[in-house]
Amino acid sequence: MSRRRRHEEQENHEAWAIPYGDLVTLLLAFFVVMYAMSSVNEGKYRVLSDSLNQAFHGEPHTPAPEQPETHPAQALPVTQVSRMMLSGMPARHVMQSQDQPNPDANASQGDTTSASDPSSIADATGVELGRVVEDVDLAMSSLIASGQVHVHRHDNSVTIDISSDILFSSGAAQLQPKASGVLLQLANALKPFPNAIRVAGHTDNRPINTAAFPSNWELSTARAASVVHLFMDHGLTPQRMSVLGYGEYRPIMPNTNDAGRNANRRVEVTIMGRDTPADQ
Repeated sequence: MSRRRRHEEQENHEAWAIPYGDLVTLLLAFFVVMYAMSSVNEGKYRVLSDSLNQAFHGEPHTPAPEQPETHPAQALPVTQVSRMMLSGMPARHVMQSQDQPNPDANASQGDTTSASDPSSIADATGVELGRVVEDVDLAMSSLIASGQVHVHRHDNSVTIDISSDILFSSGAAQLQPKASGVLLQLANALKPFPNAIRVAGHTDNRPINTAAFPSNWELSTARAASVVHLFMDHGLTPQRMSVLGYGEYRPIMPNTNDAGRNANRRVEVTIMGRDTPADQ
């Protein structure tokens, strides 16, 4: 007998359906992802489109997106819409931060203006210097009457001219014993005031050339320093005082006679106005 031929397995002609289904599934997923990535926010697109149309062509042709009742719709400039699109912050907050004034800043500015009012400072300075003149006139009335002390009131200072003849011997910078009482009265009159004090020495034009004072520069400066030291010893704060020496170069009268030379030999005590340092 002939051997029976082995039955051949039947060929499956539907095997292509499995990879095809997988391919379709993958394509569907791909397009879903692409669509999700390319979707546009319709509300923001409308706002941008309407603003551009309004800027170039007039009123928008598309209806504005609905807004909450508490925040009515407003036409936004293109720059604000662009900033809103980029940052994601509502345009209402952008407008408030840019357009609304800061009341605290205005109040602070107003306070600064009133605090630095020049007229109020000038009035206070005038009153204070007026009190200085009154106290000095009272303390040195006898010397003022004899012409040995002169008090001059200026806009921002008070100057007291003291004749050097009642303070120093000729060619010397050491105070005479009777000078201490004169300057002590002046120091007591100036002590209540915090104003800066400038002390300047002056001489006549007669030359001097000694070991201690090679010229009138040194003599005038040393005399002013002696006055400042006495003021400091009697309670005036040294930080508020300065010393100057002008020598013979700022006379108030001609040096042609004894009267003129006597007037030029002097010590000037200048009380400065409020908030003015002694070196100005």
